[in-house]
Amino acid sequence: MAKSPALRVPSPAVEKDVSLMVRVDSASKALITSAAGMRGISTSDYVRTVVVGQARRELDEARTKVMVLSPDEQLAFWTALQKPAKLTKRQRQLGELMRGER
Repeated sequence: MAKSPALRVPSPAVEKDVSLMVRVDSASKALITSAAGMRGISTSDYVRTVVVGQARRELDEARTKVMVLSPDEQLAFWTALQKPAKLTKRQRQLGELMRGER
């Protein structure tokens, strides 16, 4: 199976002077290795690219207080808002208590 050049991500020219060891189960390792192979990069470069990128996004979201959702996450969020969970009797009673209605 030929690797698509469009998926290749150049390795950053960054000095790597510290290491980080992560333990994963064999199924997770196989997924990570396959994803790295699909991009045509090493497993280490893949983990570095994905984890550092995700960490930056999460820190940006925390700093700006704006969440960025993927299309699937947007749909799940919208669906949850359109179909709120049915409250139990105890949950309704707690709501009344918190609103000072009891």
